[in-house]
Amino acid sequence: MSEKPSTFPLPSRTKRSNPSSVATGQLSKTSSPAAAMAYLPRHKRHSNASTAPTSLTQAPPSLSSSLRSLSLSSPRGRHRHGTAHRQSGNRMMGGMIYHVDCVSRWSPLPPFSADPDDDASLCLQPFPWDTMERKTGAKPFALVPSSSAAEASLGSAEEAAYAIAEKFLPDLLAAADRAKAGDVPQEKDEVKLSVVARVGRVLFRCGGSPVTMNSLRKLVKAGEEGSRSRVCKLFHTNVPAECLDAMEQSAAKKMGLEFDSSKELYHVKVLDKHQSDSTISCKCTVQEDGKLAIHKVELKHERHLVEDISCLFKDLDLRLMLCTKRILKNLDVSLLCVNNLIISIMKPFFSKATPFLQAEVENAINCLVSSAIIDPDVQGGLRWSPGKESIDGRFHIVGAWHSNYKAFRNETLRLKLRHADRFDHQSLTAEVSDEVTFKLIGISGRLEAGERDVNSFKEMLESAVQMIWDSALSYKMAA
Repeated sequence: MSEKPSTFPLPSRTKRSNPSSVATGQLSKTSSPAAAMAYLPRHKRHSNASTAPTSLTQAPPSLSSSLRSLSLSSPRGRHRHGTAHRQSGNRMMGGMIYHVDCVSRWSPLPPFSADPDDDASLCLQPFPWDTMERKTGAKPFALVPSSSAAEASLGSAEEAAYAIAEKFLPDLLAAADRAKAGDVPQEKDEVKLSVVARVGRVLFRCGGSPVTMNSLRKLVKAGEEGSRSRVCKLFHTNVPAECLDAMEQSAAKKMGLEFDSSKELYHVKVLDKHQSDSTISCKCTVQEDGKLAIHKVELKHERHLVEDISCLFKDLDLRLMLCTKRILKNLDVSLLCVNNLIISIMKPFFSKATPFLQAEVENAINCLVSSAIIDPDVQGGLRWSPGKESIDGRFHIVGAWHSNYKAFRNETLRLKLRHADRFDHQSLTAEVSDEVTFKLIGISGRLEAGERDVNSFKEMLESAVQMIWDSALSYKMAA
């Protein structure tokens, strides 16, 4: 891909299929949809029968039989708004942390014509998303080709990859420089850059006003200029079961990826009200005695660049991101070391804390994790006895996840197929999620090493995007 391919043409219309509906809002896995809207005390979200947990060292032979989908949202334009992160000036939007200089934008591919009259070939279609409808009272919209779209030759994956890399790479290099300059690791933690690609659907909502083609044109312009738009874009990573089937059974091999690992994890999300703009995530495995053991402790990932692309004549859309995550080095998963892990993680937030305050933090988190009860009959897979979900009115469980994943990889790309059952203790909502995530580990490693060979980065990015375009966005053809 050393030479620029021909201009990306307007391809022929391929009917887009909406991903399957998300199973949401059910407080127990056997409850009715009506029960999802009624409040139930958290300690009553489980059955009286106790089912012994199963400790899995590997994921089931196939994830596709139990996969559904997840939703993620992103703010609009460049982040000069939202709730401020008290420690750094960053922004909290949709439960995610965005760096104060984060660029978040959207564009369609093929791009809008300069003539607004050509918008007749596109239309805004209501998208069924139960969780969003319950929150906002209306369906979000997806941009799709209209029935009058011209029948033309389909643009090649090479042309699409070139167009995407040409736009994304300059901002990726700039965002990586900002991230490396701004994140100074503590003594026992590590800040890592991660370039990620996700597949799903780009959706739009606009408060009480209708979303129009003109407002989407303004959204593209706002993303380019770093200004605000009244349209909010969201990225819904729900994928149909056949997509997961194809990715696991044939696409991974087609992309030159080999099986890497599989794992079952429980995630315990803890909020300290004294630092309410950051959540501590404890990834846990199951011990032989059925108790949780901490595998890894992370702070919420911070986003530095988000590029959403509506791939108009494909079945799914694409999101590219640069994130940083703060994790610990040389983790010891034994319970004896849990306290030390928590102290290390909390150092950036409690650098002036007294030893008593540090002990309070570590003991609280240790208590919350150790008191979790594994229950396959509740959303999120974990429950707590009455009074055990918070400590001293300060430390609270805000989320519980149960996930199984399979990973495939080569030297530059890692594919993760994950099934996740999530429960949000703050909104009392749940979602069962199927996700396809690509980690561009070759590019991430070179960015961390400080390399800046633009041609090399461009070649790697084009290669990765072309493989994703061919194998993950048209799931009907992936097999």
